Amino acid sequence: MKLYDREGTPNAARIRIVLAQKGLENQVEFVSVDLIAAEQKQPAFLAMNPIGKTPVLVLDDGFVISESTAITEYLDNLDGNPVLTGRTPREKAAIHMMQRRVEMMLLEPVDDYFHYGTPGLGERLKPWRMPDWPNAKEWGQRRGVQAVQNIPYFDGVLRQQAFIAGNHFSMADITLFASVAFASAIGLSIDARLTALGHWRSRVSALPAVRNRTGQTLRSEDIARRSA
Repeated sequence: MKLYDREGTPNAARIRIVLAQKGLENQVEFVSVDLIAAEQKQPAFLAMNPIGKTPVLVLDDGFVISESTAITEYLDNLDGNPVLTGRTPREKAAIHMMQRRVEMMLLEPVDDYFHYGTPGLGERLKPWRMPDWPNAKEWGQRRGVQAVQNIPYFDGVLRQQAFIAGNHFSMADITLFASVAFASAIGLSIDARLTALGHWRSRVSALPAVRNRTGQTLRSEDIARRSA
């Protein structure tokens, strides 16, 4: 298998944690995509994923899987022992419900804030182009505020249970962990009084599959070149 991603981005971190958790790192060839050069927007990449986003997993027979959730489902079920996406209908429902809440309430608004409320990766690399939209920066900054306002919800969930979708580490925890790391890296404030979230982050950080695999949410050279 080949994984097209950019090490250090939130979605790359998500899939690399999954690979580590499943013991599949040695079965994957990592292909780095130059996001700053907009390699993900070029015809060769768009032929794999017309949305123009990483990561993309290409199987040995050429079948292409995009979207982090879909890639996680595939990898987690390869051995018939899904430890991250749920074993029972109830577990699967809880994990996918919380996964989508994390995406909608945190990851997506943080991403919008980064690309529109800050210089992001530069004007030409925004997720979509709206040249006649004069309030894009204001909207992006509001999205950042929304993300910060939503974080206490997850703290509340974690006051009731060990992990975000129940009593077991799951795909939803991986997405929340990457989202919170992304928010912190781009300067969004996380209230220190959210102690359940803080304890959860410490526990997740110490897991063998997570330790040393997220790094900075963006590589330093990306940050230096982001306004190019």
